[in-house]
Amino acid sequence: MRIYLALALQALWTGVCQAAMQHYPAAWGHYDVCKSQIYSDEGLTWDYMACQPEAADMTQYLKVTLDPPNITCGNPPETYCALENPYMCNNECDASTEELAHPPELMFDIEGRNPTTFWQSTSWKRYPKALLVNITLSWNKTIELTDDIVLTFESGRPEQMVLEKSLDYGRTWQPYQFYATDCLDAFTMEPKTVQDLTQHTLLDIICTEDYSRGYVWKYDKTVRFEIKDRFALFAGPRLHNMASLYGQLDTTKNLRDFFTITDLRIRLLRPATGATMVDENNLSRYFYAISDIKVQGRCKCNLHANSCVFDKEKLSCECEHNTTGPDCGRCKRNYQGRAWSAGSYLPIPKGTANICIPNNIGPVTPQVALSTAPSVHVANRKRARVCDNELMRCQNGGVCIGNVRCNCPAAYTGLLCEKPRCESELGGCRGAGSGQPPLRPASSFGPWQLVLLLGLALL
Repeated sequence: MRIYLALALQALWTGVCQAAMQHYPAAWGHYDVCKSQIYSDEGLTWDYMACQPEAADMTQYLKVTLDPPNITCGNPPETYCALENPYMCNNECDASTEELAHPPELMFDIEGRNPTTFWQSTSWKRYPKALLVNITLSWNKTIELTDDIVLTFESGRPEQMVLEKSLDYGRTWQPYQFYATDCLDAFTMEPKTVQDLTQHTLLDIICTEDYSRGYVWKYDKTVRFEIKDRFALFAGPRLHNMASLYGQLDTTKNLRDFFTITDLRIRLLRPATGATMVDENNLSRYFYAISDIKVQGRCKCNLHANSCVFDKEKLSCECEHNTTGPDCGRCKRNYQGRAWSAGSYLPIPKGTANICIPNNIGPVTPQVALSTAPSVHVANRKRARVCDNELMRCQNGGVCIGNVRCNCPAAYTGLLCEKPRCESELGGCRGAGSGQPPLRPASSFGPWQLVLLLGLALL
């Protein structure tokens, strides 16, 4: 009999585990569900989870600005020479002709077109004055990066460049990474690569020489800011241990902020020269041209939403857990029973939702008193109602009184009777040594006890 029982329990446990793995690909930490309904001793209730939107191509939601504003070629029309061949000067830029124009939006159009489309700057006609261009990408929303930032240059890659980020909508900026053919000469920094970083130095700002070759080689057109290589420091080279990464994002100070932005700025400081002296007699060889920018990420919703909508030219989270705001960064009105907190990735795989709970409205005012004080009656009607719907039911055998508060068993406390009372006592909930009676499950409360509690509440 015991063998059959053990086999049955094993089969049940296997089924539960398989169902959990199908619903939460977890261990990979997708966090794509905010809540689900479950049956408990109190009946059908909500089980809340940390959640986040899926990653997407964020370039479809951005606004791009150039500084100086007139740095795009074509006004007046210009003829350009190829960097690798100074005698091939048949490339024309004319802003008034669609086929010959190279406006900024071509940095984000569909790839694979023939001929290739790209944005292009004016030439370095004011040499030796520096040819400086700032390209700012703004989302008007906090986003979290999930993959490498990739810039594809149609011209030679810049010999000097800085990638910067903002976390306050462009009010302040900080460097993400420096790029140069000679880091010591350009930025007085020792050259490094992302492979030189460790878990302890991941937040360091480095200068790399890997992406600054002058010529336009077939496979050397891209400049990267490596996100996945940084993830791999915690999750392994194939990102097979995302649980470890999510745990670090939860517990390591400033790590989550490192991958969070509201704006990116590409500062182009020196164009490609072909690693030779600048030919002052043919300055039309030197310019910037970008055919594609990739920024993969998700809306930051503080683990309180699994979807993000783009409406009226603006991104915003569809908040759950009784939160609100563009990033679900505060509790809804009448749900400020405790301080707002971001969700947590831990414990894997469902995390902790940290939902906002209704305000603590105190004892119910007797009906007689309300009838003699209409203003008080109105004030109380506007307050949050706690246990009058399926979202907020009394737990652990608590009884809902007047649809506005829970009357809790002696062993429990909290707005919804969700906390064992002994948690706040010296020694905690450790049985006999805590000085508290053993905790009883909600089902141990008999009908006569519930009637007694209701009677006392009515009195």
